[in-house]
Amino acid sequence: MQAISSFQDSDVDFDHGTFDAAAFAAQALADWQSLAAVTDHTLLKPDATRTQLENLCDEAVRYRFACAMVHPLWVTAAVGLMAGSGIPVGAFIGFPLGASLVSTLRQEAVALARLGARELDMVIPIGYLKSGNYQAVEHTIHAVASVAHHHGAILKVTLETALLSVEEKLRGAEIAIQAGTDFIKTSTGFAARGATAADVALMRGVAGGRCGVKAAGDIRTLADARAMLEAGANRIGASASVTILRELGAE
Repeated sequence: MQAISSFQDSDVDFDHGTFDAAAFAAQALADWQSLAAVTDHTLLKPDATRTQLENLCDEAVRYRFACAMVHPLWVTAAVGLMAGSGIPVGAFIGFPLGASLVSTLRQEAVALARLGARELDMVIPIGYLKSGNYQAVEHTIHAVASVAHHHGAILKVTLETALLSVEEKLRGAEIAIQAGTDFIKTSTGFAARGATAADVALMRGVAGGRCGVKAAGDIRTLADARAMLEAGANRIGASASVTILRELGAE
């Protein structure tokens, strides 16, 4: 039976402080170093090898990306490879379906934080959101956010916008923010499509200046990254990160 939600229609609005997307985008696109500083360098392939991980970590340090995002089984190795670099390691949890138990998510978050992950990207419980069980959505996110923050990590919550209606995107973004996320994120990269500028703009409209907005999924070119930043993203997630930086002059 659907839970009675404490989130009402009036809870989703656009009066939450300002974020100057144009100014942020101009600064982030000023040179490749600035763009790297707001880009998560990711390795999402299920068949990723140790050699590919080592290459990812080398690139993360060389280009000074915001974070190196890896699957949980590679966190220990990535932390070791990047020790002393100042570049954090991040990991994905409840990925990519958003269908894990709260207890599983909490355990995974604790384990990864203890292994050295400093950024955690989880997927919103999509089925609960689409069923209107907003209390369960809030409880799930809050449980993970509490663990992440206790261990000094930040949390990004993926909405998987390709699977949601406009109303579900608005509601999911607001719930995630109220539950304590540090970023709301567009996509896993495993759905029918990834980030769109329209979704980023919608999410920034909800977030205002309260939290970050991460655009991820199908961002393969500098033009893609530019569109997301100008729409309101302040973090980009991409596996084509180096290719994008080279369009801006990196070697």
